[in-house]
Amino acid sequence: MTTLYIDADACPVKAEAERVATRLRLPMVLVCNGGLRPPANPFVSLMIVPEGPDVADKWIAEHCGPGDVVVTADIPLADRCLKAGAQVVQHDGEVLTPANIGGRLATRDLMQDIRSANPFHQGRGGGVFQGRPRAVSAIAGPGDGGGAARAARLTPGRATAAVAPLPRPSPRIAIRGNAA
Repeated sequence: MTTLYIDADACPVKAEAERVATRLRLPMVLVCNGGLRPPANPFVSLMIVPEGPDVADKWIAEHCGPGDVVVTADIPLADRCLKAGAQVVQHDGEVLTPANIGGRLATRDLMQDIRSANPFHQGRGGGVFQGRPRAVSAIAGPGDGGGAARAARLTPGRATAAVAPLPRPSPRIAIRGNAA
């Protein structure tokens, strides 16, 4: 049976995933190392793992398999889940596949090396998360009858958002004459 696994420690779409699991009548497992209330929804269970680096990730990777769907932003976890046969959806709705995970891992490693080489770099900071609608449609699949774990129904790739063009800089005006 298809199971929806949520890497729940910092997942911004837990409520949306719960609605999808309820609508599709799929079991959903929230995996974290504490801090969440046990859900009242009969389709949702809470798995609290011990504290430690990547303990929740290891649990998800060991339990997911073919036909399951994993929602995570953790790229190494996504890679392990894809190798186990599960489908992976990021919080913003992007579907990760064996075809695109290699580039994502390489980019992650490169960025980690760049950050470690410049300890004084200050990141851009957090922004407002706006990926909920795309995440819900990627988890559920298109249409009301879509199943979360049906690979043929998940749309691979990422939807592109329209980007407003940047304003053009005003032309520089040179004033010639005596400076007083």
